[in-house]
Amino acid sequence: MAKTKVEAEPDQPDEQLDRAIEELRGVLREEEHRPDAALRAGANSSIIMTIPVDVQIILGSTEMPVSELMALQKGSTVALNRRIGEPVDVVVNGRRIARGEITVLENDPSRFGIRLTEIIAATKSA
Repeated sequence: MAKTKVEAEPDQPDEQLDRAIEELRGVLREEEHRPDAALRAGANSSIIMTIPVDVQIILGSTEMPVSELMALQKGSTVALNRRIGEPVDVVVNGRRIARGEITVLENDPSRFGIRLTEIIAATKSA
């Protein structure tokens, strides 16, 4: 089992996530070097691959005063900060990981999806 130093908690959620990811990578690297790692590798990756994550497609956003928000009703239109044809963001657990374009699904034209056009490179935490 890997031991880590106790450090002060980072202030930002992104820093906490980066630190947790790096710690997980370190533990996985240590596990790979153990003699019985080949036997456990399949089991470890299957556990990780079943962890649910929250995936969101962000079409855009806006900022408005509370008075405008409270005045919204059925049929109201909210203008977003993106134009038609601009890429949308793919966000996983609060972190943008990709961008893409909206597309109609070939096998079900009543639904739409996202065609990924850019994968955002992960940044290393300091």
